[in-house]
Amino acid sequence: MVAKRYLITCLLLIISAQSFAQQTQKARMPEFMDQRFGMFVHFGPITLRGTEIGWSRNKEVAQADYDSLYKEFNPVLFNADNWVKAAKDAGIKYLVITAKHHDGFCLWPTKLSDYNIMNSPFKRDIVGELAKACKKQGMIFGIYCTVLDWHDKNYPIQNPYDSTKNVKGDITAFKATMKGELKELITKYDPYLLWFDGYWEKPWTNADGREIYYYIKSINPNILVNNRLGKVSEVLSNESVGDYLTPEQRIGQLNMNEPWESCITICQQWAWKPNDQMKSLKECIQTLVKTAAGNGNLLFNVGPMMDGRIEGRQVTRLKKIGDWMKTYGSSIYNTKGGPFVPNDNLASTRKGSKIYIHVFKSAGNTLTIPTLPNVVINKATLFNGEKVEVKQSGKTIQLTLPDKLPDDNDNVVILDINQDAEKLPVIKA
Repeated sequence: MVAKRYLITCLLLIISAQSFAQQTQKARMPEFMDQRFGMFVHFGPITLRGTEIGWSRNKEVAQADYDSLYKEFNPVLFNADNWVKAAKDAGIKYLVITAKHHDGFCLWPTKLSDYNIMNSPFKRDIVGELAKACKKQGMIFGIYCTVLDWHDKNYPIQNPYDSTKNVKGDITAFKATMKGELKELITKYDPYLLWFDGYWEKPWTNADGREIYYYIKSINPNILVNNRLGKVSEVLSNESVGDYLTPEQRIGQLNMNEPWESCITICQQWAWKPNDQMKSLKECIQTLVKTAAGNGNLLFNVGPMMDGRIEGRQVTRLKKIGDWMKTYGSSIYNTKGGPFVPNDNLASTRKGSKIYIHVFKSAGNTLTIPTLPNVVINKATLFNGEKVEVKQSGKTIQLTLPDKLPDDNDNVVILDINQDAEKLPVIKA
């Protein structure tokens, strides 16, 4: 009888989870994917050393040193409004903060652990201030919260580089703490999405991921959850846990069926690093364009400095992206990827009866693309209204661009066609 009740309970949980997922997909996912551009922020006491957050513990930075950095962590120049303004100036629509990374330090005053911001000299709720600033400035707010926690004595792995340092742990107690922290984050800060990472270590199972997913949805079914709670991360299937895919440090492939978001750094490291090599403006813009052209979102990461400011050079780079978006944003926001598969020469997005051809490289002033089946191009122009000559012959369309193009990073040709561009099949350019 007990086994039968357990089986019924499990079946009800599965049915409820499927209902939650379907509700999220219908109610929030299209809205989220229309945003196209988000900001990831990796921040914590490790900025005092300039090494990678979480991963440098027990590597570049000794564990005792790493775990004591919070005692000196005092980012007195942190200003949540300035962070959100920098994001808005870039044309960014949503922000995700690392409330808790794998090192276990919490940027909010949690009651579940003493290892939190209120026990640092700073003594201010960074997560809360960001949530408030996002609300004030009309920015969607999201929270990153790790699955694993090498600082928590109940988590069986304390040092991923040395298995002799691991402990027996208590994964049930660990999950109880995790649920308590998530309840705090959800009820205090009302995030639009929760972004997880750290699913790959052996103690964490797919069943654990499902349990946490169900728990989140039981508090607020509308919260979006990325796919890193479970063990399956490459596709959305019956075995995966989460609402959308998250390829890392690479642009996802064109996918018209599954929602996805690429997380990519503006420099090389996630957390702040002195003199870290920053991506050029052209690479930043083309990364965003290729992501949208693949029907995905870009979560673009910055790592603020130890004093709480985002580096001036990064703010300037973000502003330059925003300047480009002021002109070309309609070819990114609220669009679908395709119909052409992105490559090194071009990418495309589409909306209504318009196809936006993003030109990265061309042979002289000529761009050749495949013919679109049963499509008549009514006209072709650049964003400044300048006419682009169109010739269709057999299997190709030839666009003759002006000798002088307006943008050094990405020039966009608007094709106005005789039908709904969003219904066209995907074609390899």
